[in-house]
Order: sequence, then structure tokens, then C-alpha cells
Amino acid sequence: MIVNYTENGWEIITQRTHGLLAGQICARWKISDQPSRWVETLIATTEHDDVFNEFQLGPLLTGNGGPVDFKMTSFNEDACRKMIEMALSKSRFIALLFLRHINFTHGNDPRAKRYLGELKKLESKWIKDACSSNQEIDSAYELLEFCDAFSLLICQDQVPPEKRQLEISRGPNGASYQFFQKEDRLIVTPWPFETKSFEVMYECRTLTDITFKSETEFKDSLRNAKIEQKKISIAAT
Repeated sequence: MIVNYTENGWEIITQRTHGLLAGQICARWKISDQPSRWVETLIATTEHDDVFNEFQLGPLLTGNGGPVDFKMTSFNEDACRKMIEMALSKSRFIALLFLRHINFTHGNDPRAKRYLGELKKLESKWIKDACSSNQEIDSAYELLEFCDAFSLLICQDQVPPEKRQLEISRGPNGASYQFFQKEDRLIVTPWPFETKSFEVMYECRTLTDITFKSETEFKDSLRNAKIEQKKISIAAT
């Protein structure tokens, strides 16, 4: 989960909500530049964090009883295995995108080395099964990674002040994309989307308690928290 500390308490955005926001961003990509396996790429982008359900997985609390932000978590082999198994039941191409994502997020983690080695041995067969190629998968994953990065920046409220630009990521064409705030809109340059502007929405929950005695108490608070719908306008210059 994504945890922001505000004057009203902990602002919580679940991993699945973040994934849905990434999917909304992906869905606006310029039609002529969409990957050849467009629907599978869009689904993978939306579902790339679906296995991380805060009501099922943990740990959710720090030693001081505060919520655990996703940046504090480490490699979870069981969760990764479940994510790949779920993908394989739907599409080899989606599984390959998830493989890329696990490698991107945990490739430097010694604890992930053995599991990533297992996946590497299966990769060539999956590519053949998917009637795909490394180039096709790489291009689709670069779009997934861009949308993931942009969604995380929005959810973490990492919008630079005073029109200062911040890099989102590099897209499938290798270009470096920047964004900044102008009035009530986020401006992206260069503009990679189909329409000149669009809106996205995501849910967040605010917990007024600073600490929690147990994960059960935290989950109950998260379930019962008031839902706020945040709307973000994204536009070209």
C-alpha cells in the first residue's frame, strides 16, 4: 500500500487502486503507438499489483504500529509465484510482462536471485508459446513501467512545486517524459496520449489514528474508512 502522512492522518492508497490508476493512464496512450498486443498490455498494466491485497497479505504495520508503505517492503516469493500463476492461467504474454516487472523491481535483491533464475529458464518457452518476441515484450513492458511510475508519483503526491519538471520515466520509444503542475492540471511533455487532455480518478482512505495495536485493528479501520475520490486532470502544454 502507498502511505502518505497528512495533517489529517495517514492517507492510504491500496496497491490495487494504484494499479487501476496505471491502467487508466495506459488506456489513454496514443492509438498509433499502442503495442501490438494492446489488450493484454492494458490488462497487465491494470493488474500488475493485484496479488498484493492489503486485506490478505502482510506485514501491514511497522514496529511502532504505523502502516507500512510499499517502499518498506521486501521481496515476497510467495506473492510473486501467485501473481505469475494467475497470469499463466490467462495469458503467457501477460505472464512475461509480470516476469519483466518482478525483474525490474527485485532484480538487485539477493533474496530474489534464485526465483528469478527459475523464471529465466522458462522465459524462452513462454515467448514461443505466446508467439511473441523479446522485442515485442520489451516494448509493451516499457509502457507498463511508464504508467506504473506515473501512477506512483500521483499516488505519492510527488508533484513538484512552482512548475518545476520531474521525470516520469522513459516510454516505449525511449523518450524521457517529464511532468509539472500548471494551475489545476498536470502537464506532460512530450505528449504521448491520444487526446489533448483527460481525467483520471483513484480512491484513497484517511485513517486518523496514528498507531494501531494489531493488524486486525488496522484492517478494520481500513475497511471502514471513508472513501475519497481524487480526480486528476492531465493535459498537453
